[in-house]
Amino acid sequence: MRSHRFAVAQSISILAVAAVVVATAIDAHAAPAGRRPDIAITDVSIVDVEHARMITPRTVVVSEGRIVAIDAPAKAHVPRGAQRIDGHGRFLIPGLVDMHVHLFNNASKRPPNTWSFPLYVANGVTSVREMAALPESIATVNAWRASASEGTLVAPRIVAAGVVVDGASPVEAAQRVDAAADAGADFIKVFSDVSAANWRAILDESRRRSLPLAGHVPAGVPVLTAATAGQRTDEHLTQVFEACTPIEQRIIDERRDLAGDALVELSDAQEPRVLDTYERRKCERVARALAPTGLVQVPTLVLAWVESKPPDPAMASDPRWKYLRADERARWQRIATELTPDQRAVAARRWGVARKIVATLHDAGVTMLAGTDAPMPGVYPGSALHDELERFVDAGFTPAEALRTATLAPASFLGIADKAGSVDVGKRADLVLLDADPLHDIRNTRRIEAVVLDGRPLTRAALDALLAAAANAAGSN
Repeated sequence: MRSHRFAVAQSISILAVAAVVVATAIDAHAAPAGRRPDIAITDVSIVDVEHARMITPRTVVVSEGRIVAIDAPAKAHVPRGAQRIDGHGRFLIPGLVDMHVHLFNNASKRPPNTWSFPLYVANGVTSVREMAALPESIATVNAWRASASEGTLVAPRIVAAGVVVDGASPVEAAQRVDAAADAGADFIKVFSDVSAANWRAILDESRRRSLPLAGHVPAGVPVLTAATAGQRTDEHLTQVFEACTPIEQRIIDERRDLAGDALVELSDAQEPRVLDTYERRKCERVARALAPTGLVQVPTLVLAWVESKPPDPAMASDPRWKYLRADERARWQRIATELTPDQRAVAARRWGVARKIVATLHDAGVTMLAGTDAPMPGVYPGSALHDELERFVDAGFTPAEALRTATLAPASFLGIADKAGSVDVGKRADLVLLDADPLHDIRNTRRIEAVVLDGRPLTRAALDALLAAAANAAGSN
């Protein structure tokens, strides 16, 4: 059996080869792999994600990985030797951000999901937020970041990496926060199985170490308690389902003093009661209370949507299947066979209630961020973010509002809106060129003609080459 270290090195080597393939596929004027050429995207319509409007026509000039000019075509100064990309009849959006992904396989000890990197990029996802690293994983994240910046690794920018924390006691939980902080974590992540006492200790120590606390609202903590105490994000609408029912307090009381598997098992058993007692007016009151707290929701609607679908015994019929690494295919198939009809029925009800909750939270002004939980079964890295945007529209968002959840809203949340999140002079050149207007139909975010990744242009030919290399690598495992 190959060692974990060798498998990781091989994955990165494959991606490095893909980087060379991509560089040669761009066009004859492309700079060598690693360098950032001057670029001019000419006569393009710019999607203004801040004001939900179209700015047209413009020529966008990129140099050294930054947008240096946006002018009317007749006034634009294009540097000599710049690579020109024809934007006529096309639409330019900021690079997309997936705010909930998993690049590590902590439980199974499998190699990291480096196979997913080209899939994110080819689908216009230029940044991701890693949700379950370990302290020792941060060095790997930093190595990926450095290689991507150098242009030797085709990968999305990892805008934040969170370390999962819990412990046998509040004291131990706080100590693990310190270990995560010392390792260089960007935030602290908690799961649903954390006890209320440990959660409080983690929150206090995270605040002392100036690290945001994000993740699940633990199953024994009411969502409004977490919001007012200062947790920064709530993933998957955890505890919002309970808050939108008149039996919330009874449900929480039944979970008192539980932690770990016992807490999660009881929560799962209670879910049908919670879904059956959803109440719109109660949810509206909760939404109004949540809005001013600043607790941001990452609902991962695509996960509930995928789980609500009838079982697909022929997963391999999906054209995206060929991009999955062999061990990932096996994991998906195993999980699919383990789901019972009753569990699938609950998932279908969960999707219906989740859509109502998200609509209610949105109407109240609660901030939403796009995230997918990739690579959960059926949640394909990269393309799933487009599924998520479409699910936001299903929940009542306009296409512009949905697009903002994956562009400017993440940048604002991360405190980097001065550097990213919109197509503006001075911002990073993470860009996606589309063949159709996403403000007319959010499904048009899939119609990708080119991606600019950290100032490096990848035309359609380059993206196709990247996907071909990914499929070949997956088939070789």
